[in-house]
Amino acid sequence: MVRLADLDWKTYEARVKGGEAVILLPIGAIEQHGPHMSMNPDVLIPQAISEGVAKQLENGLVAHPISYGYKSQVKSGGGNFFPGTTCINGKTLIDMIRDVVVAYARHGNRKFVLVNGHYENSMFIVEGIDLALEHLRHEGINANVMLLSYWDFVTKDTIKEVFPDGFTGWDVEHGGVLETSLMLHLHPDLVNMDKVMDHDPATFPPYDIFPSDQSWVPESGTLSSARKATAENGKLLLDVCVVGITESVKERFTA
Repeated sequence: MVRLADLDWKTYEARVKGGEAVILLPIGAIEQHGPHMSMNPDVLIPQAISEGVAKQLENGLVAHPISYGYKSQVKSGGGNFFPGTTCINGKTLIDMIRDVVVAYARHGNRKFVLVNGHYENSMFIVEGIDLALEHLRHEGINANVMLLSYWDFVTKDTIKEVFPDGFTGWDVEHGGVLETSLMLHLHPDLVNMDKVMDHDPATFPPYDIFPSDQSWVPESGTLSSARKATAENGKLLLDVCVVGITESVKERFTA
C-alpha cells in the first residue's frame, strides 16, 4: 500500500520510523482542460505518477495531493475566465506547502519528493519549500526536498513518437495531446474524444497584459488540439515519467 492516507496511524508510524521513507507529494490544480475532459488532470496525473514511482521504491509513500493550485494564466492554462477553474493565491499555496512539509517532517520524515502537475505552481512551491526547511532548521530538523514537474522527464525520443508532426512546447500543451493521452490511459471515463475542439496551437505575443485579455485564448480553453491523443501514448508517457523519476529519486535518496 503506497497511499499514505489509507494507512492506519500505527502502520504509518512504523513505516516512517527512522526517516527512511520517501514521501511523494503530488501538487496540482482544479482547472478547465477543454470541453472533452474533466477539470482534475493536474491532480490525477501527478498522483498516478507518484504512485508508480512509490511502488518502485523500498519504502515510498504518496501523500494526499494538494489539489488547488496557483492562478491559471492565459499563456499556459487559459486563464481564470472559465467556470470551474478554481485557484488560490500564491501566498496561500506557499503557506500550504510549508505547513504540509513541516507537519510530515515532525512525524519523522526526512526525504520528500514534490511532484508538480500544474505549470503555474512552480516558483510558489519553491518558496514553500524554502520556508519549510528554514522553519525545520530552527527545530533542529534537517530534511531534504526534491522538486520536479513530471513533463520534464519525457524524453526526446518519446516526444518524437507522441508528436510526430512536431512539438510546439509544454506551455501550449494545456488540454492537448500530452494530458489527454495520459487521462485516456489512466481515467478514460473522464475523457470524451467526441468533444475535442480541433484547432492550431495558440500563439501569443512576447509579453503579458493585465487585466488578462480573454481574446488571446481559444474558445475551447485548450491551447492546442487533443485530436491525436491516444491511450497507447498515454501509457508510453506514464512509463517514461515513472522510470525517469524513479531513477532520480533512487540516485538522490536511496543510493
